[in-house]
Amino acid sequence: MSGELLAPLMFLAALALIFAGYPVAFSLGGTAVLFGALGVAFGHFEWGLLYAFPERIFGIMSNYVLLAVPFFVFMGTMLERTRLAEDLLTTIGKLFGGLRGGLALAVVLVGALLAAATGVVGASVVAMGMISLPVMLRYGYSVPLATGVIAASGTLGQIVPPSVVLVVLADQLGISVGDLFVGSLLPGLMLAGMYALYAVGAAWVRPGMAPPIPQEERPADLKDLGRQVFGVLVPPLLLILLVLGSIFAGVATPTEAGALGAVGAILLAAVSRRLTLDTLRESADRTTRLTSMVVFLLIGSTAFTLVFRGLNGDLWIEELLTGLPGGVVGFLVVVNVAVFLLGFFIDFFEIAFIVVPLVSPAAQLLGIDPVWFGVMIAVNLQTSFLTPPFGFALFYLRGVCPPSVSTPAIYRGVVPFIVIQLIGLTLIVVRPEIVRFLLD
Repeated sequence: MSGELLAPLMFLAALALIFAGYPVAFSLGGTAVLFGALGVAFGHFEWGLLYAFPERIFGIMSNYVLLAVPFFVFMGTMLERTRLAEDLLTTIGKLFGGLRGGLALAVVLVGALLAAATGVVGASVVAMGMISLPVMLRYGYSVPLATGVIAASGTLGQIVPPSVVLVVLADQLGISVGDLFVGSLLPGLMLAGMYALYAVGAAWVRPGMAPPIPQEERPADLKDLGRQVFGVLVPPLLLILLVLGSIFAGVATPTEAGALGAVGAILLAAVSRRLTLDTLRESADRTTRLTSMVVFLLIGSTAFTLVFRGLNGDLWIEELLTGLPGGVVGFLVVVNVAVFLLGFFIDFFEIAFIVVPLVSPAAQLLGIDPVWFGVMIAVNLQTSFLTPPFGFALFYLRGVCPPSVSTPAIYRGVVPFIVIQLIGLTLIVVRPEIVRFLLD
């Protein structure tokens, strides 16, 4: 067999196994073993290259940057268990409920706050789906609008720092997590603003889609409502200031800030008298499960990358991507289309571990700013949470929806927000200063 065919066949075999439903970590590792053996058999691969594998694994386990992942996951899980989202949604929903589309606006605002306070998408979508959706449906909200705004707002945890995905992307691109956090802040806020404008605009164009809460059901004591709003906003804002403020000010690394956030979440739970052994145990268990998944994906992708490069697959990818018509523009179009389409079928972590290591060398050769490139991929990856049929936000929301809400209605609801995200992605591509503004 020709050595030039092994690398493309290896890439296609890995994708075929993943799409067939096999666990991604084992699909990548198994493909590496199979094609490593084929490469040796046909004289195109040296087994000696695999001697570097234990050292790579040790490097993963001792990676200080990746230590931020369990800290941020634990922080988000603890805040979910303290019912922070419930308090925020209930109180801010009362504040904006008198406006057309006010409840949808409250969901977007709370989604942005939870994203900045937790960085965990699943927790945000589940919490908002359980609390807000029944209220929105009770007051006559359109099912597609209600489900769409909840799913989209929950995915802000993907791009608004501190995000677990941004930590992984920074590691794969070899750039500073702090720089990626700073660069993603304005794009994340821009997307939140676009969601809010769409929700309010749709309510004013078609009032029946998102009516205001009836006058008799609104809070009569505005001073008391103001105190409630202040009380529920202060804890997450303090946590955001503690985590992001320490990173942006250069006082702490993202890993150190994650540890501060985890401790801060425990303190908030204790202050609110919601800290129990069960809460700690459940938070630790969920953190361990997600972190283990990330580590196994890293091990599988490391084995795949080692063999793939041994078969000169990295050179094949570089030649393929750098030789595209249109140069940088052609490269960006192909990468974005590939990431967007893969988001229909596989998890964002899997895309980060498979695609990013393959395309980042070509991006460097083309002189593309790695921080801007990372933010662009993160925004594109965010669509993987919303795109049917396998968008994770859709699964999370479907799991907490009442039986009266159909799956096609959820799919229809997210379509306008997918369009909004693509518009936001286009703005980031044509106006890189959106990302660079806070960095320069």
